[in-house]
Amino acid sequence: MKLSDIADNAGSRKKRMRVGRGIGSGKGKQSGRGGKGQTARSGVRIKGFEGGQMPLHRRLPKRGFNNIFRVEYAEINLDRLQDAVDAKKLDTGSVVNVEALVKAGVLRRAKAGLRLLGRGELKAKLNIEVHGATKSAIEAVEKAGGSVKILAPAKEEGEAA
Repeated sequence: MKLSDIADNAGSRKKRMRVGRGIGSGKGKQSGRGGKGQTARSGVRIKGFEGGQMPLHRRLPKRGFNNIFRVEYAEINLDRLQDAVDAKKLDTGSVVNVEALVKAGVLRRAKAGLRLLGRGELKAKLNIEVHGATKSAIEAVEKAGGSVKILAPAKEEGEAA
């Protein structure tokens, strides 16, 4: 075998269709775009237009809304905390808060605070500072000998104190 004998399998690479290259190509003249008009032009297409009939996206009712005051919390479950302790990412002696979890690589970003959820079980004794926690999570932490401190939500600038 020589280097020049190496080639792709037959049919594994398909040449792209070159449009507008004569009648013999099968895609000559209008290049598969039909006649004249808006749809034959580049950069223009009537998206969602149904020939004058009310389009589907306008026939359907509007639902719901986006709350602009919504507060997004980073969430962490007990099993993720236990995994971090087992992997020696978290120190059981120090306070576990958002900054410590981000620094340890357990959370990606802090968001508006941290919420502790109760999935899994916790064996390590941890002192946790969070902005919110479920009852089951608080019970599990206290059962393991730790404590949960609920922090006040971070005030936005311009809010009355």
